[in-house]
Amino acid sequence: MSSTSGTTRSPGPTLAALAGAQFTVMLATSIVNVALPQIRAGVGLSDSGTTWVVNAYGLAFGALLLAGGRAADLLGRRTVLLGGLTLFGAASVAAGVASSPGILIAARAVQGLGAAAIAPAALALVMDLFPSGPGRGRALGVWGAVSGAGGATGVLLGGVLTQALGWRWIFHAVAIGAFLVLAAAAAFVVRTSVRESGRFDVLGTAAVTLALTALVWGLTTARRSGWTDSQVLGAFAVAAVLTVALVLIERRHPNPLLPPRLFGAGRVTAGNVLMALLGSVWIALFFFLPLYQQQVLGSSPLLTGLGQLPLAAANMLGSTLAPHVSRRIGATATVTAALFTEAAGLLWLSRISARGGYLADVLGPSILIGLGLSIAFVQLTALSVEGVDRQDSGLAGGLVNTTRQVGGAIGLAVLATLAGTATARTATHQPHLDALTAGYRTAFGISAAVLAATALLAAGLTRRGGAPAAEAPDPASTTVPTN
Repeated sequence: MSSTSGTTRSPGPTLAALAGAQFTVMLATSIVNVALPQIRAGVGLSDSGTTWVVNAYGLAFGALLLAGGRAADLLGRRTVLLGGLTLFGAASVAAGVASSPGILIAARAVQGLGAAAIAPAALALVMDLFPSGPGRGRALGVWGAVSGAGGATGVLLGGVLTQALGWRWIFHAVAIGAFLVLAAAAAFVVRTSVRESGRFDVLGTAAVTLALTALVWGLTTARRSGWTDSQVLGAFAVAAVLTVALVLIERRHPNPLLPPRLFGAGRVTAGNVLMALLGSVWIALFFFLPLYQQQVLGSSPLLTGLGQLPLAAANMLGSTLAPHVSRRIGATATVTAALFTEAAGLLWLSRISARGGYLADVLGPSILIGLGLSIAFVQLTALSVEGVDRQDSGLAGGLVNTTRQVGGAIGLAVLATLAGTATARTATHQPHLDALTAGYRTAFGISAAVLAATALLAAGLTRRGGAPAAEAPDPASTTVPTN
């Protein structure tokens, strides 16, 4: 059961504030990538500690998204959004002034906790603000634009700030952005909210959070220690046991964390499966591409960041076009074409050379990838929340973000292992830069194959009669919700 109250407001400023929240979360995901060498020297990080500057954020974010989405449904989306932004901003300040590896890594984990509250609450508020129809399609286009632009801008801003002001300013900048968005959300997101009655599923939340933590930790550790390491295998075993426990807990709980009705709505299951596969390539792209630019092409952090601008521009263009394309050719054709477009860009990247250049090897593929990625993201987000009851919209937002994050962790771990193997094999008979390039080519080539297979899968999973997911009319929704 849900309840609403309040007064209608103009949706434009509210959408801008919510999009700003999503942009900030995505920015924090990628802004540290270019600055890792400077961060390592600045606080005395080891090799494993440097890795955990990235992993601590992603681990907390991915593991707690479902809990954040459920909390938003039960406690109120505005309340959870504002609380998440406050925690996120405070943790960013702590990271910026950290003087030891432990404090920095802990601050990054708390950042991830705040992000896990922000992302599902903000997406649920967007869904409530725009009922199913053309308005929601346009809103999700904005959502896709800021999501992709946030990742690309993080690389650019990280390079600019690191080179001009020092690595600490990447965290100060995120903190400033978080507090500005907090002020905007407090001003424009109304106080009332949709809330579901019922008890919070504490055991189910603990089981899924710990299972995802064990899984993501095992995957990230496997990149460094290998897939047969005893700690990695132990983490996978714990994740499997906790997953079984989750199923048993959910069967008995009157208000389960993952109610069966969620997966019976629309094309939620199809959208989440495809989003996990898209995520497996997405996160790896922003990991390997800056490495190729810096380690092989010799670009500075600033030039590496500037090199992401065409991708970001293509991403924003694709997100704007996505609802219009979907109206014209339908959701299934749109998703399939977008995934094939991104696959073509990654296949092009798989032909990079150790003696190449940005214009010849990176620019063209970046534009194709940006267009395909953004359109696919908008449509798969729409599919993943299609037909969901308003009382479950926070949970649906948490679920689609979780599948993207977990898919990304799995994809990055597997691709990093395969790229490392290709580099090691090539290093026995070719120069160092050629060996590195061989590894990156392998990662991009396999990513292209994964997306091509995902496109074929999408053609079957998303096919259904009716209007496209992002544009389907909803006769029951005749007014703008007020939360």
